[in-house]
Amino acid sequence: MTSYNNKIKNSLKADVGVFGGSGFYNFLEIEDEVFIPTIYGNPSDKIVIGNLEGVKVAFLPRHAKNHSIPPHMINYRANIWAMKELGVKQIFSPCAAGSLQPWIKPGDFVICDQFIDRTNCRKDTFYDGPSTTHISTAEPYCPELRKIVIDAAEELNITCHEKGTVVVIQGPRFSTKAESKWYSSQGWEVINMTQYPEVTLARELEICFVNISLITDYDAGLENDPNIKPVSTNDVVKIFHENNEKLRKLLFKAIPNVPKIRNCVCANALKGAVING
Repeated sequence: MTSYNNKIKNSLKADVGVFGGSGFYNFLEIEDEVFIPTIYGNPSDKIVIGNLEGVKVAFLPRHAKNHSIPPHMINYRANIWAMKELGVKQIFSPCAAGSLQPWIKPGDFVICDQFIDRTNCRKDTFYDGPSTTHISTAEPYCPELRKIVIDAAEELNITCHEKGTVVVIQGPRFSTKAESKWYSSQGWEVINMTQYPEVTLARELEICFVNISLITDYDAGLENDPNIKPVSTNDVVKIFHENNEKLRKLLFKAIPNVPKIRNCVCANALKGAVING
């Protein structure tokens, strides 16, 4: 493992970052492995650096390789900052997620375009002053990366819902039936515990960010189908393991197509965002 210090800070670089979710702890052949302490504390684990068709990729399991960090304890700022230190401009963020709608089934992918934040007390900004910074999150997920992933899924004949709203709950507990019914009644499609503040922290650093939600369950069950039971941890792990190879193929197809020149809202997110007194 490489020790990240000033001597190699300018030589160890990556173009694209990938966060591994529940059950997704290995992704690339290892060219290098580095631990990057940050001013916000330590990231979840060592970052693996590899090469994918000429694209340098940095892979970090957000829960750590042994899944020792629950969602509410992840140091999201350190994870994003470590990617920034490596020069990452685009992040792919696959995650295990529950479905809130009957037509979105376990094993499907949803490429989310919106989120609802239901977390609390998470460190969710790099800008605590003295300059006040208000980034726009009207389109929180990168439209360029979303299209790349959707096109890749189509080429691979993977069942993929091209948009969806993810409700991000605090965790680590799963939802009550009443909560799940509320989220579903709003028309929201996906539920997860880690997308916030990952997505907004990336935007604050002008990093493009795309979510790939792998549906593992029906959250607290389906009201009109008594045979669909509330989610359990075993359900999540089982479905994710069954679909790991499909996720890996999707990433391998999509990542080589990332644009070298970015023309999206993410690339200039800080323009006009800072209020100078």
